[in-house]
Amino acid sequence: MKFDIPFSDRLASSIDRKESRLVVGIDPRLDRLPAELASLDPEEALTRLGCGVIEAVAAEAAAIKPQIAFFERWGWKGWRALEAVCKSASEQELLVILDAKRGDIGSTAAAYAEALLGEEAGPPGPFVDALTINPYLGSDSLEPFIQRTNEGGRGLFVLARTSNPGGAEFQSRPGDPEPVFLQVARASEKWGQGSMGDCGFHGVGLVVGATHPEEISRVRECAPSANLLIPGVGAQGGSVEDLGPAFDARGLGAVVNSSRGVVQAFEKNTELPWQEAVQKAARETRLQLESALTA
Repeated sequence: MKFDIPFSDRLASSIDRKESRLVVGIDPRLDRLPAELASLDPEEALTRLGCGVIEAVAAEAAAIKPQIAFFERWGWKGWRALEAVCKSASEQELLVILDAKRGDIGSTAAAYAEALLGEEAGPPGPFVDALTINPYLGSDSLEPFIQRTNEGGRGLFVLARTSNPGGAEFQSRPGDPEPVFLQVARASEKWGQGSMGDCGFHGVGLVVGATHPEEISRVRECAPSANLLIPGVGAQGGSVEDLGPAFDARGLGAVVNSSRGVVQAFEKNTELPWQEAVQKAARETRLQLESALTA
């Protein structure tokens, strides 16, 4: 599917329409399913969990973020489930940010772009609005993906400063004249030149972890026109109260991901049906984000 409206404008519209900066990450583990799904075949379990989460959070989230590894783990059954989940989100008017972190060169990168941002049925591409990608093979490795932002209205989120403890080993080494993550942030402004939306942001965003709040403002200075995808809130220790520099005066420019804190909410809130527990957690997280922005 090609989009006539740039990804950044579709994201801004979803944020405004839902009054939400929340992205719900779907990382389905079959050893942590609601009881009523636990005995299902992997394909059906993945599909019913993913589609059930989408139904629960559709009014609370600006987007969902399926993690492709948890589907690939189950082979062709997982791929069919992933397509069904992405299609369900599209039907519920939820943007789909596919978390695949792909990065390669030449024809291999082009094949990844075809599968994950393409238009052929079978892979999830027709139902994917944006994709996470790895820039560490250089700008030429991103060209097939950037072409999709310029010509097809898709979006990208390029890994810059990740939320894992080992991220600093290469992304922010002591003694570097400029940390690698800031070099990536500066480059994103060039990569996004052909996909600028009316909202003032382009289609090549950046992944910046909530676990490094002091660095978010540095990224924003280097990349004023890039949307930020911010993981690490909740289970990983990031705090929504520290994320103000990511947003502009309109509350645009970033979305915040919560995965386990929303999707596994049924494990703590056992008195509610599992979808109600997920919906409640999504609503609470959305409102917490809104409150932090207006504080």
